[in-house]
Amino acid sequence: MTQPTLIRRRSALAAVATLPLISVAQAQGPRSVVFAMISPLSGPWAREGELQRGGAEMAIDDINQAGGIKALGGAPVRLVQYDAGDSAEKAKNAAQRMVSQEPGVAGGFGAWLSTFTLAVTEVTERAQIPWFTQSYSDLITSRGFRFVFQSSPTAVDQAEKALPTIMDLAARATGKRLKRVAIIADNTASTVSFLKPIRSHVLADLGLTAVVDEVFTPPLTDATTLVQRVRSARPDFLLALSSNVPDDKMILDNLAEYGMGGGKLPVVGNGGHWATPELVANAGKAVVQGMMIITAAGAGRGLEDIERRYMARTKEPWMLQEPIMAYGHIMLLAMAVERAGSADRKAVADQIRAFDLHDGPALLFPGQHVKYDAAGRRVDAELMIVQWQNGRIVTTYPPQMAVTKAIWPSS
Repeated sequence: MTQPTLIRRRSALAAVATLPLISVAQAQGPRSVVFAMISPLSGPWAREGELQRGGAEMAIDDINQAGGIKALGGAPVRLVQYDAGDSAEKAKNAAQRMVSQEPGVAGGFGAWLSTFTLAVTEVTERAQIPWFTQSYSDLITSRGFRFVFQSSPTAVDQAEKALPTIMDLAARATGKRLKRVAIIADNTASTVSFLKPIRSHVLADLGLTAVVDEVFTPPLTDATTLVQRVRSARPDFLLALSSNVPDDKMILDNLAEYGMGGGKLPVVGNGGHWATPELVANAGKAVVQGMMIITAAGAGRGLEDIERRYMARTKEPWMLQEPIMAYGHIMLLAMAVERAGSADRKAVADQIRAFDLHDGPALLFPGQHVKYDAAGRRVDAELMIVQWQNGRIVTTYPPQMAVTKAIWPSS
């Protein structure tokens, strides 16, 4: 056999050998697009991670049932989940595992607690993974990062807006201005950011005096001493800035024990954990009645359909910031991939930076505008205030999303 004949035969065999492989690849369809979630799925913050997972999985199913990523030939989306655990070190390790195990991840969201998010985004930024977060701390988007997108109002923004709103509500309801506030707070990153402007100028601006200002390291083992100081100081209201349901319940139980529950002392909390159904189940409807909660998102007017679908799917009694923002973040990632026509991380991040949305996923976020500034903060991000009324959580602010009027608790 001559050399040219041998070369032609080998080429023909090679071509034939590749045919089954090509056929199999075509039969498999387009490769899936991978999105990641890093949230606490164990430890004291696990409930919040569970709620985030419910919203994210619903979004994944909605996208796939609608035909996947059309710009990529109908590629399905897939969610990978990593447990942030109960410490910043565990959260960072989870991010490192994600980067190692999922080299094709196109983007993600998490890690709920600001302390965890600060650790996780150190890893995701180095890997240039576009990363959404609902965490509050201003530090998250104060580090010059380019791949981190903060959808909540920052803690400072919330502090400067929420207390004046609550003060006005109290004045309209009682005809009097609040003068004395008690503060019980943990030392997580979001709370530290929230309290910084309150201590530096918000209290003085509003004519408020902090008669108690106590800080603890979570989780609480006993809230008795903290609550006794509140009772002795006789404040007009309590600003309760814990960050997990067990600590919330302990504070409420002690308030009830010392005769300050059920609105006898108005309580304002910060974060969706204050609005979880097990809080009312464990503490009791009377104890939580009238409590107001500053939060970053949640179902309200105009979002009845998505809340009904979520409730039917998960058997949860309402939809709060954790599931609705997780749902929205997955939808935003899918939109960015669709517009980029690629799951390349840099291309996806470029599309997120170009967002200027007033419909679609933007309607899920208070302010109903999705645009991120150069620091990665969402422009026009409004806070939301929800309240316990008759054993249920209802949205009372902002006005365009409110389903009922807020009440000011009184004894």
